[in-house]
Amino acid sequence: MNSDLSLKEIKKEWHGTYKSYLIGFSLSLILTCISFSLVVGDLLSGQNLVYTVLGLAILQAIVQLLLFLHVGQEAKPRWETIIFCFTVMVLLIVVVGSLWIMNDLEQRMMTGMNREQVAHD
Repeated sequence: MNSDLSLKEIKKEWHGTYKSYLIGFSLSLILTCISFSLVVGDLLSGQNLVYTVLGLAILQAIVQLLLFLHVGQEAKPRWETIIFCFTVMVLLIVVVGSLWIMNDLEQRMMTGMNREQVAHD
């Protein structure tokens, strides 16, 4: 950004237009309605439903990141994008690590329980 720009000009440059906000809102509303109707209407079931809703959620997150938060649209050094990517990486490490640990504990603890229950019956 240029140092001779006023605060009002910087805000105009940083924020999106009404058109981009309207497009983002409309897409988010459509994606939410699709997900809701898939679940409530029992149009899909089981793993197909989970994967479809997960895909729609990821698509909606991308729409919101681009059209509302303007990630990746800032000027050169893209510190906000770098910080966002680092945050996503840390969250993925925490979530995947937690799931891995819980799965390992479930295998270690429940396997022994099933064997003991079968031996007593």
